[in-house]
Amino acid sequence: MSSDGQVIENSPRASKREELLDWLGLFARLALGGVVFVAGAIKIPTPYKAAAAMRAYELLPNSLASFFGYILPWFEVGLGALLILGVFTRLSGLVGALLMVLFIGAIASAWARGLSIDCGCFGGGGEIDPSQTKYLQEIIRDIGLAICGFYLYYRPSSRFALDNRGK
Repeated sequence: MSSDGQVIENSPRASKREELLDWLGLFARLALGGVVFVAGAIKIPTPYKAAAAMRAYELLPNSLASFFGYILPWFEVGLGALLILGVFTRLSGLVGALLMVLFIGAIASAWARGLSIDCGCFGGGGEIDPSQTKYLQEIIRDIGLAICGFYLYYRPSSRFALDNRGK
């Protein structure tokens, strides 16, 4: 510490803090990237179900909802891979966070409009019995994942990231 109370960057305390933050970044990458990757991979074999899940939200015209339903799983797999590997971490973290914000908005909209649908997050989707909806849990999960993405945007450095090679 300097005489004015500031932490000097080369101090053991500062390097321990940086190391802890790098581990936290790894956790954020693997949490957000893993969930997004798995969600997309589950939907790829049955794209028509992903399209039906997208239409169930009743937010877009059916043709546009179907289009996004077919594209989203591939986008999720690609984004998840970037996050897991730590490639373009700042950008992929931001995109992942914004994707979660969109999902939160869609789920909240379905809930507010009284729709009884499965989120379709991990396959499936469509209408379900009202007692089976899990909107609050899904929103809380997605808030946590969005926080991971925003963390990576503001601090993209993390352990074992390919972005770090050559540093």
